[in-house]
Amino acid sequence: MKKIEAIVRKTHFEEVKQALFAADINWFSYSEVKAIGQDRQDRIYRGVMYSTDIISRIEITIICREQFVQPAIDAILAAAHTGEVGDGRIFVSPVDDTWSIRTGEHGDTVLANKK
Repeated sequence: MKKIEAIVRKTHFEEVKQALFAADINWFSYSEVKAIGQDRQDRIYRGVMYSTDIISRIEITIICREQFVQPAIDAILAAAHTGEVGDGRIFVSPVDDTWSIRTGEHGDTVLANKK
């Protein structure tokens, strides 16, 4: 099992969400976060000056089986890419185990789609 954490532009969250659904990633969590990027300068957008040092982003967290890791990454990359500074980052790390609070079972079978 793997944990995928992606930090993406707020303006691309809906596209990323739809791309994940299309890749059969049907469960993930997300939250609004603030980030400090490498590009620190003042910019003008619609006549308003703003600083790029603190940027609002969406952080998406996915815990999935190995076979869903690359499709999830591909979906995020395709939906969040603009080619400009600030597109975001994806981090992948191992998950040792998982438990279902409701049933008490553990292991990657907890991640199976049970209806």
